[in-house]
Amino acid sequence: MNISFSVNDDILLSLKETTEEFTQDIRFLSALMWYRKNRLSLGKAAELAGYSKLDFIERMKLENEPIFDYSEAEIAEIFTDADKLP
Repeated sequence: MNISFSVNDDILLSLKETTEEFTQDIRFLSALMWYRKNRLSLGKAAELAGYSKLDFIERMKLENEPIFDYSEAEIAEIFTDADKLP
């Protein structure tokens, strides 16, 4: 599937990005949004962004985005389960 939309040139000038850089950023940010909403797995988000999993994680790191964003309740559950391990 191919999705396209118009962007005024002044937007790219304001961002100081080429068309390719802008397109890659849009793909990454879209993938990141769907990942954050738990609608895509890490692997599928990386695929949407056009990255390998490791490259997607690296880009998230560069953007100071947490790879795993657990709530306090989820963290407590993880530690409770870990305490039950032999």
